[in-house]
Amino acid sequence: MSRTAFTLRIDAEERVALENLSRIEGRPMNQLLNEAIKGYLRQRGRKERSLEANLASLRAYRKRDPGFRKAMAEFVESEATLDDPLEGEIVEAKPKETKTAGPVQSKIRDILGA
Repeated sequence: MSRTAFTLRIDAEERVALENLSRIEGRPMNQLLNEAIKGYLRQRGRKERSLEANLASLRAYRKRDPGFRKAMAEFVESEATLDDPLEGEIVEAKPKETKTAGPVQSKIRDILGA
């Protein structure tokens, strides 16, 4: 793989720390930076693969649930058009104690089959 030169701007403190590490390890700063960049990209790559796997799982779920698109559209419509008397308020209750507080919650429970 070919290498390309580029300018990197870092704070003076990091530059001094990098120079000290280079001297201690007996390796050029360029080598230390290349290793750090490769490690960072590997780490980010794992996160991206994890996110991609989760997204694939969600897409597969949507395909298995034929009512998903309709349910989402109804949910959005409910949120956009119906008044929610508990908007922004914390509600603490056990599932069997929960009462319908308004049309939005009723609509959401209908959509979710709850």
